[in-house]
This record gives sequence, structure tokens and C-alpha cells, in this order.
Amino acid sequence: MSHEVAVTGLGVVAPHGGEPDTLFQALLQGRSAIQPVFADLPKPAAAATAAFDETRWFTKLQLAGVDRVSQLAVAAADMAMRDAGLGIADTDPERMGVFAGCGMGGAAALEAAYRGNGRVSPLTIPAFMPNAPAAHVAMRQGVQGPVLTYSVACASSSAAIAEAAKAVQRGEVDVAIAGGSEALIVPGVVVAWQAMQTLATFQPGEAAGAVRPFAADRSGFALGEGAAFLILESAERARARGARLYATLAGWGLSSDATHLTKPDAPGQARALRAALRQAGLQPRDVGYCNAHGTATRIGDVVERNALADVWGDDLDTLRVSSTKALHGHMLGAAGAIEALVTVLALHQQQLPPNANCREIDPDCRLNLVMQDESVAPSLEAAISNSFAFGGTNSVLLFRRT
Repeated sequence: MSHEVAVTGLGVVAPHGGEPDTLFQALLQGRSAIQPVFADLPKPAAAATAAFDETRWFTKLQLAGVDRVSQLAVAAADMAMRDAGLGIADTDPERMGVFAGCGMGGAAALEAAYRGNGRVSPLTIPAFMPNAPAAHVAMRQGVQGPVLTYSVACASSSAAIAEAAKAVQRGEVDVAIAGGSEALIVPGVVVAWQAMQTLATFQPGEAAGAVRPFAADRSGFALGEGAAFLILESAERARARGARLYATLAGWGLSSDATHLTKPDAPGQARALRAALRQAGLQPRDVGYCNAHGTATRIGDVVERNALADVWGDDLDTLRVSSTKALHGHMLGAAGAIEALVTVLALHQQQLPPNANCREIDPDCRLNLVMQDESVAPSLEAAISNSFAFGGTNSVLLFRRT
């Protein structure tokens, strides 16, 4: 039996705040959360950090050995469950699952161990292991079904959501807590990314506008931190219990470039796009909005544009496109989840977040970008969220309006 998969709950901890609508309104207004960090580094660095009060979710005793990446996950997942109107007693715990993406695990725990002058916490290993966020979510929610972690760099949480949807569709679980978390704004990680020359450069006082997806003068991305989770369940079950349906997850596509570890590949991305459309039974022209991967790197933006052009063909101009990484940063393992949440809200509220900071579009990135004053989308019926990762994994989620 194949079930229609519905999104019934949203939870987020993001640089713009801890409520989905607060985040979405900030994005609609084009407000950047990117700011300078770590003034003592050899080169200037900027990132988007989340204001988070862990004492709302943990006692001092509970916090021992719980890295920030897991703290954010527990909070976002708990808020998603509450938003869906679900408590621990509402579902058979063996029929619930956690599907979480995490790219780098507990970066703070590793940083502390490396800088500890020989004093290393005995809880370092359980704090930094990449599956710790999923495990902590499962313990907090009493989940006794599948608890799985997906670590495929920038596609981690998008792939996790796709795998969760499969489990719901097949009837393997009744409720899936699906998303991801990342908390890697520590000096060692920032310096490592600077060494790759993928981070945006900026002049003093201009960090907020440093990330310019698809712009002629783009120079890279800024890191972000946060967590986002979606509650997935069958549409029949959701309607039977009177739940709010934000959207349905109608299609997903997963592919591998199998060409290069860090250089993206348009044919590989196109395969994921076509797979998502095929599963949803839609044509490219049926999809009105794309929350792009859009990292603002010189190569990446052109490759993504070419993949979209390959699939959409003559209908490319009917697709509105924006990359919200310009405002909340690149959350790596959590990027797919937070951008999926934004895509769901775009459908639900019939509004599109703008592609910020792009004053002049690169001719090689010609797309129908969403501008600041063009947010209203009254006829939006379907939208996609792209996540294309180092390692060559591509993940596309396709949502439909309910």
C-alpha cells in the first residue's frame, strides 16, 4: 500500500529565530543574519549563528556530553512535534522513526578536545559522533522505531527527509521526525573552510551582504548553524486526527554525480530533478518555485543553473528561483532541512523569499530570480528544494500545496 506523505509539523532553530514564521518573515524581508566571527583569525570570517537558550530544553546535569549540534536538534524536533499536535502518547513508539541529517557531528566537542592541552572530556566521543543528534531526539521523544543518520555533506538532511518519506509511504512508520542539525561555527572548522577558498570574502562592515547567489560578483558562501525538522505522516492519518497539512511531499530524487569529490556535475543534478518530477507525476512547467542550492560559488551556481535549464528547457522562465543561503548561511548537514521548511512555507503562505544581494546577475546564471518586491505567488501549486553535496550526492524534494 502506498500512502500520500503529508507535512504536519515544523520546528526550527535558526539564525533568525526559533519559530518557522519568524524565520520566514525575516527571509521575505531580505534580512541577513550573517556577521563577522572570530576576530583573531588570520583572515576575516563571517557566519550566521543562532541565539539559543539550551536551558529551555536541558538541565545542567543533562547537558553533560551533549554537543550543541544535538541540543539544536532536540529543540527543533520537539517544536515540530508540538506544532503537529503530537505527544509521546499519541503514537505507538515502535511505529515512529527519526531520520536525521548531520554533516560534521559535534564540532564543538572536537574543538575542545584538540585545544584541551591534554585534558579531554571522557564524553567527547558520544558528544561528537554524527548520530548523536538523532539518538538524543529519539530519547527525548521516546522513539523505538528506526533511528537513522544520513551524512552526505550538504545533502544530508534532504536525503534524510526523502528516506523518511519512503518509510511513511510504505507504511513502515506512522510518524517520521525528519530533518537535520549542524553546529560547526568553531575556529578550526572555519579556518578549514577558508583553506578551501569557498567562503565569501568581504570588506569591513559588509559581512551581511557577503553572500550573493547567482550574482556576477559572487565570491562564495558563509557558514550557518541551526536545526530544522519536519513531521511526516500519511495524509489519511493526518486528516483522520484533524491535523493541519502544510503540504504534501509528492516526489524526491536522489542521484550521484560519480565524477568528482568536490566539483558539481549538471547531468547528475538533472537526474535528481527528473526523478523527483517523475515520482510526483509532474512536468517541469507545473513547478513554480525552486529553493536553489545556490552556494554563491563561481562554479556551483553555473552548474545548478545548467541542470535546471536542461530539465526545464523552454519553460525555464516559468520557474522562480532563489537561494536563501544569502541570508541564513550554509548549514551544510542542516541546509536541506531548513530549506525544505522554507519551501513548505512558501507553498503554504503563497509567498516567495527573495534571492538577496544579487545586484547584477551573472549571464551564465540566467534564471528568473525572485526579487525583493516579488514575493506574492498566488498560483503556486508545487515547489522544489535542491541540495547538491560534496561527494556528488544530489537530493531534490518536491512539495505540493494541499
